[in-house]
Amino acid sequence: MRKKIIVANWKLNSNIKNISIFLKNLKLNISSYLKYNTVVIAPSTIYLERVYKKINNLNVFLGAQDVNLNKKGAFTGETSILMLKDVGVKYVIVGHSERRLFHNESNELIAKKFSLIKNSYLIPILCVGESKDEKRRNQTKEIIKNQLNTIFELLGEKAFINSIIAYEPIWAIGTGLSADPVYVESINKFIKDYINHYSSNNLEEIIVQYGGSINSKNAQSFLQKPNIDGLLVGSASLDYKEFLEIIKISNDILCK
Repeated sequence: MRKKIIVANWKLNSNIKNISIFLKNLKLNISSYLKYNTVVIAPSTIYLERVYKKINNLNVFLGAQDVNLNKKGAFTGETSILMLKDVGVKYVIVGHSERRLFHNESNELIAKKFSLIKNSYLIPILCVGESKDEKRRNQTKEIIKNQLNTIFELLGEKAFINSIIAYEPIWAIGTGLSADPVYVESINKFIKDYINHYSSNNLEEIIVQYGGSINSKNAQSFLQKPNIDGLLVGSASLDYKEFLEIIKISNDILCK
């Protein structure tokens, strides 16, 4: 059975003290859960190297929350793919709805970032999903098709090999209102079938997570679904007890 991929997206949160406490407790408790789970932690850029030094020997992986298209140069405040690789990053989140909304990132820009990550031999975690209005107008599948097609157009049929897709409906992120697991299962299945139809990927190779107001109380209802291959966890991942409980839940499901 394929491992579930559990990703902690800390966003613009935490500090040195809290990170030290979190990673100390992670080190004490994580080893027994890694047989059935791949765990990724994506802190703010300023803490990447600090986190990497603590998790490198735990078989837990480092993720970044974004990357700039430029590899070097006069781009004040940005972080390049070369810098991310230099500090041990393996996964890079791209196209998160907060980047699309607050930084005006288009499908085209996100596809270029996705390509940069792939060409740098890192693993992109591509976020896709619809807004509340788009869902109300039954446009979810059309929106996701457009988000995927832009990447197909740039990279061709092999675009999603060694990649992760995170279905994150915008209306569920940070609201405390997660999507219905049956609905998510149907959308994840749609994503897999769509990629499989237009690419050389086998269905077994296509990894699609869910993200959006995930916590230890609802994680099991998602992780039990066959087409939900893991979770992209936001605020709940800041609490090590909560995050470890989510990983434990995933572990318990898979080891049955």
